[in-house]
Amino acid sequence: MSKSVGRLELDRDQVRQARRLARQVGKPIVKVAKQHTTVSVERATLRLAGLAGADVDGIPWVNRLVDCVRGDVGLEHGVSLPVWDALRRGEAATLDELAQKAAAGSVRFEMPEGREATRARSEARRAVHSGLKKVDARRRERERMIARVGDAPRKPWIYLIVATGDIYEDIPQAQAAAREGADVIAVIRSTGQSLLDYVPEGATREGFAGTYATQENFRLMRAALDETSKELGRYVRLTNYASGLCMPEMAVMAGLERLDMMLNDSMYGILFRDINPIRTFVDQRFSRQVHARAGIIINTGEDNYLTTADAVEAAHTVTTSQLLNEYFAKEAGLEDWQLGLGHAFEIDPDVPDSFRLELAHAMLARDLFPDAPLKWMPPTRHMTGDVFRGYLLDGFFNLVGALTGQGILLVGMMTEAVVTPWISDRDLALQNVRYVMNAAGNLHEDFRPAKDGFIERRARQVLTETIELLEDIALDTDDAGHAPLLAAIADGTFGLMKRPADAGKGLDGVARTSSAYYNPATEILEGD
Repeated sequence: MSKSVGRLELDRDQVRQARRLARQVGKPIVKVAKQHTTVSVERATLRLAGLAGADVDGIPWVNRLVDCVRGDVGLEHGVSLPVWDALRRGEAATLDELAQKAAAGSVRFEMPEGREATRARSEARRAVHSGLKKVDARRRERERMIARVGDAPRKPWIYLIVATGDIYEDIPQAQAAAREGADVIAVIRSTGQSLLDYVPEGATREGFAGTYATQENFRLMRAALDETSKELGRYVRLTNYASGLCMPEMAVMAGLERLDMMLNDSMYGILFRDINPIRTFVDQRFSRQVHARAGIIINTGEDNYLTTADAVEAAHTVTTSQLLNEYFAKEAGLEDWQLGLGHAFEIDPDVPDSFRLELAHAMLARDLFPDAPLKWMPPTRHMTGDVFRGYLLDGFFNLVGALTGQGILLVGMMTEAVVTPWISDRDLALQNVRYVMNAAGNLHEDFRPAKDGFIERRARQVLTETIELLEDIALDTDDAGHAPLLAAIADGTFGLMKRPADAGKGLDGVARTSSAYYNPATEILEGD
């Protein structure tokens, strides 16, 4: 065996082989992403250029404008050249006015050529670059604030969920959670929002099992947590979602409003929301380019696989997805410190040696991705409603986090599967975390599994199965000639979900780009 990696005696050659296979599987997907655009990518570009607001029916002007351009000249060229050509021709003085006039049917769009195309391209780039400079400014603002008020004093960061449906109720709950020790506040998105092909406008006071993700809600919560950060003397991070049919737009809004983390998984929307695979991969590449620019940490969703598949038998699918998420993220410009790769404590507690198995899986992730923060997810699938048993399971989960040096630890709730947690439930859950971290938070400095023992053998087994799965995916084909990963997703390789590349929600919002396609946001983000 070649030189080992980390605290586990993993074969370095195997680790390199796993990454090489992930790159081999991922490259054709990147090629597909570069060959397509989506309505959400084009809308996100207009948002960067400053277009905001909605009509009287609540439909955003970016939707109206993209739909009008698409109706006149198609989506395959992008919307930037037709839009800025119309502005240059004097159809309107501003983007807002152009969107309103287009929605009223008083503007016709066309594809400019020659000098007119060159001028439109220059104007579009200037407008979008101005938006990206605002994102840059918000990133610098975060850095200054952390330097001024201080950062969380230790890792892992304690990540707590808030979700009332009402942003004005979320704010005091989030502030209370921060005062009790939470380092990251995640505002859970309203059920079903991922399937809306538009972003609601303004502050919202209703939502089911979560609060709508809007730019105004982002702004309100960020401002509230900034005040709490100053009060506590440590920066409190804010998380939301860049997923679903509006993934690129969510990323842009997060950059503009200085969010710190975004849930952004390469396959979650495909598997668990039946969103078209090509739509998802195109949107996630653009969104990750924006996250890279904004200095946002992404959280991936591998934990969800273990809610539908057995956590022991499917452990290698989690590692496979982590490696693919790493490849896609780095290709889009994200750095190791921005990779909150997901994994979870989801083995049935009645399985013999379940704790040792969980420890092996967590250590494998830690050793494979030593410079990534990693997001460690608490038990949910096997929470029965017995709150005492649940509280103990969460304590075991916290202990694994301490033993393996996780970077982001989502607080488990003993009332999982019973009710939406009350503030008192969150307080008890935070007490659990505080006790374990105070008592054993640095235990990872001392803990080394036995050489060739149970934990090490299990980790090697999962890594070997990961390599075998990646090899199988690389050879997967279908009659339509899709990329191997698309074929594997259609076969149900991940989470037992079968999602063909030519089906799923949002497919009608995808277009293969033409030779005349132009997007200034992509040009700037890739060039930089």
